[in-house]
Amino acid sequence: MTTTSSAPRLGLGVNAAQFTLLVVVNALVGGVLGSERTVLPLLAEREFGLTAYTAALTYILAFGATKAATNFFAGTLSDRYGRKRVLLAGWLVAIPIPAMLIWAPNWGWIVAANVLLGVNQGLAWSTTVIMKIDLAGPHRRGLAMGLNEAAGYLAVAATAMATGALAAQFGLRPAPFLLAAAYIALGLGLSAVLVRETRGHARHEATTHTGGHAGELSTGQVFALASWREPALASASQAGMVNNLNDGLAWGLFPVLFATAGLSLTQIGALAALYPAVWGLGQLATGPASDRYGRKPFIVAGMLLQAAALALIALADDFTAWAAAAVLLGAGTAAVYPTLLAAISDVAHPTWRARAVGIYRLWRDGGFAVGALLAGIVADLAGIRAAVWVVAALTAASGLLAWARMYETHPRA
Repeated sequence: MTTTSSAPRLGLGVNAAQFTLLVVVNALVGGVLGSERTVLPLLAEREFGLTAYTAALTYILAFGATKAATNFFAGTLSDRYGRKRVLLAGWLVAIPIPAMLIWAPNWGWIVAANVLLGVNQGLAWSTTVIMKIDLAGPHRRGLAMGLNEAAGYLAVAATAMATGALAAQFGLRPAPFLLAAAYIALGLGLSAVLVRETRGHARHEATTHTGGHAGELSTGQVFALASWREPALASASQAGMVNNLNDGLAWGLFPVLFATAGLSLTQIGALAALYPAVWGLGQLATGPASDRYGRKPFIVAGMLLQAAALALIALADDFTAWAAAAVLLGAGTAAVYPTLLAAISDVAHPTWRARAVGIYRLWRDGGFAVGALLAGIVADLAGIRAAVWVVAALTAASGLLAWARMYETHPRA
């Protein structure tokens, strides 16, 4: 179904109410993810006795692999059945997660909860991205993606800090995960009652769209374009994957690194929040700036800045230095995150854009799984700092590859 019987109107201004509602919904999606970032790495060590980093990071591996696969299907399903239905399915899948984390008797329950979290994030976050792209029209997608990703990751940051404070006062369970339960209830209610379908906006845009690979493409053809054939799409996919590879490292190992240096739970929570907070706020500037200056400069510079921040984390050993590195890591990620999505939207034709976004997010969020596995293996063999150095080198290489292969995708730039 479409929002009206007449032709839908594109643009942020004419769709402000629905766009704002979707920003709020995505903040709730991010809040569910943020409820784990401070607590689970410590829960693995303190309550379940997991001392091997690879074993402890199984929950991120499960989350990343599931979310990556779900992203792929989210784009196809939203084209076939509508965006709203996929969004609702994402919230319904999330309902058992808080209870599973609170009452988990063994680590297998934590891993299973993160499989469901991967499905939730893949369906709900992907769909809010697609719906905002549908509404925004072709000219302000950098701004649209900046607002979307800022809302999600500011919620991640705020919840990471809040759960750190709750854990310090009330223990690792159950208090931190009650926030996630509230987010899920509110997100499901808003999505069911107030969110409207946007698939008709994409279909309307397709009738006036020029350029790109027009016409109906099979999912296999879209996969090939987004993965290796089309230079800008493929460059965005590899950069997104490496970006989330280093985020998987930050999520899984940074709290353990900080704890071994003697930092308190409150300090660890602050560092866990600082990086996504800068990431979230920064996107309010980088998204619209990429509409003016182009996507490629932000993507290349952002990856290189992330690499430098990771190197600083590997060298540092106190709260102040790690806080500075977290700010740099958040700034580099802010430069990249909305810009990559906007670049995908620049190149992809509206008839297959949702699938292209899903495939990009398949590669991007596959980085969580790759990062968890790689970081865990290297950390077990050579220590956490060695794992950080390896990921820093990969991040720098990704930025250089994007510089060499990617062309500028924004037509006005």
